Amino acid sequence: MKKFPKIPSFNLSGKRALVTGASSGIGLGCAIAFAEKGAKVTLASRNMEALSELHNYIKSNGWHSEILPLDITNVEQTSTKILQNYPFDILLNSAGQARHSPALDTTPSDFDAIMDINLRGAYFLTQAVAKNLVKNNKKGSLINISSQMAHVGGIERAAYCASKSAVEGFTKAMAIELGKYKIRINTICPTFILTPLTQASFDDPIKKKWILEKIKLGRAGEVEDVMGAAIYLASDASNLVTGTSIMVDGGWTAD
Repeated sequence: MKKFPKIPSFNLSGKRALVTGASSGIGLGCAIAFAEKGAKVTLASRNMEALSELHNYIKSNGWHSEILPLDITNVEQTSTKILQNYPFDILLNSAGQARHSPALDTTPSDFDAIMDINLRGAYFLTQAVAKNLVKNNKKGSLINISSQMAHVGGIERAAYCASKSAVEGFTKAMAIELGKYKIRINTICPTFILTPLTQASFDDPIKKKWILEKIKLGRAGEVEDVMGAAIYLASDASNLVTGTSIMVDGGWTAD
């Protein structure tokens, strides 16, 4: 009898997921998505009050989560906590910083703050999770929330664009090195998603007009728009996907 293909599983049961930046926005949404799909989710952030609220919500639905206080800008402490923990099958890093200004007005302190979390923190967090997977001979999926701004320019976003472009760079390089361990690494590149991080841009009529004109589908993104992409990359459905990015940008980068 002819063998027909089967739909790959999007189920995450039995997997452990670490979600950083889980206290709000995209990180919060992805933590819920992973929990609903069966993963045991470790919620990481500096905001314990918000994490407790999310943990209670997940628990109330019969899903599984735990809380890990974590500041990824403290790379030594982060590495220690990760390596002392069980290996995570899934990493979703949504911790991020945005300080927007014209390129001519960027200050060294703002530049350093952006790079400290968006690049340095992301790099060494990803490294630590990968090290623990290799140490325990486990495969895994590492996902960093990048941005469409890694692929295009943007108004008052030179430093931010630089940080996210760098994330795309180390993602490709790490994919080459980690492939032999069956560890996949990818990014998700959203457009402007309605979150507290982007609210200031939507409050500015000129920027809001620019955003909505650039998004070909004619609306801003919602957290839910990113959740599906995260489930895909975290699951076995994306077993042959590594070293690339998923654009969730409503067509912004199409031209």
